[in-house]
Amino acid sequence: MIIASGFPISMVSDYLEQPDTVVWLDLCAPERADLHVISDELKLDPLAVEDAVSPGERPKLDRYRDHIFLNAYAVELDVRTGRLATHEVSAFVTPRALVTVRGDEHFDVAAVVRRWDDNDDLAGHGIAFLLHGLIDYLVDGYFDAVLSLDAAIEELEDLLFDDTPHDALVQRRSFELRKSLVLLRREVLPMREVVNTLLRRDLRLVGEGMASYFQDVYDHVLRVTEWTESLRDLVTTILETNLTIQGNRLNVVMKKLTGWAAVIAVPTAITGFYGQNVPYPGFGAEWGFVVSLIVLLGCAGGLYLLLRRRGWL
Repeated sequence: MIIASGFPISMVSDYLEQPDTVVWLDLCAPERADLHVISDELKLDPLAVEDAVSPGERPKLDRYRDHIFLNAYAVELDVRTGRLATHEVSAFVTPRALVTVRGDEHFDVAAVVRRWDDNDDLAGHGIAFLLHGLIDYLVDGYFDAVLSLDAAIEELEDLLFDDTPHDALVQRRSFELRKSLVLLRREVLPMREVVNTLLRRDLRLVGEGMASYFQDVYDHVLRVTEWTESLRDLVTTILETNLTIQGNRLNVVMKKLTGWAAVIAVPTAITGFYGQNVPYPGFGAEWGFVVSLIVLLGCAGGLYLLLRRRGWL
């Protein structure tokens, strides 16, 4: 049950003196001085505090003497553009306190609270319960993003084999999706080590009651990682296939142009031959023009049928 909320930071240590009490503190884009207040209250390591206020840190889990520092990213995919946005979140984990530090207001902390409320039967596990809710929310965000990326790539495959060419759209969309997959992989891949470290018994953070829940999160991380890798390969294949289709289409066009050029070359040769300033059979007579016209159409038609039979036209 919740016994207090909205209390000053200076009272955190007072509540931690009470048995069977855990404290959660959430900070959004705090200044360095704000973190120094809570670091003095919970005896946090200065290196961890420095990482929390430094943007762009890689996802990781650092162990210190009295606490654990977690850095991770929430992701959000714009389905229309295929662009992936990331929101950094850090957490200081002590045996009875959890301090979350959000880099901006775009991280939906209310969704994390709802997750805790939906699983309040596990609240007796204390900090392990709070930490599981946070990490599970992050991993589910990865799963939703890779699911949307998979659907976007399927739509891209349909465009690839559409009767109407969409070369520019396929190329632009492919590069956007590949960029998002690379960014997602950069955030997901280190989370395997993060969750795996939390499952270690020597850490003494995850008890028997929560171990299966963290194992389930670990399985989800592995699945998202493998799925991301396969989608990256699929996007690369789509790009290569698109280039192959363009090359084949160009070959067909060149083949048709060459065939028509050959068909036109025959009449040109005949008319050029008859255009010489010398007398020829039928010169100055109407039947000579008729014969030349018949020969012109016959040669052109015969060459057209020959190229048509070979599939060049």
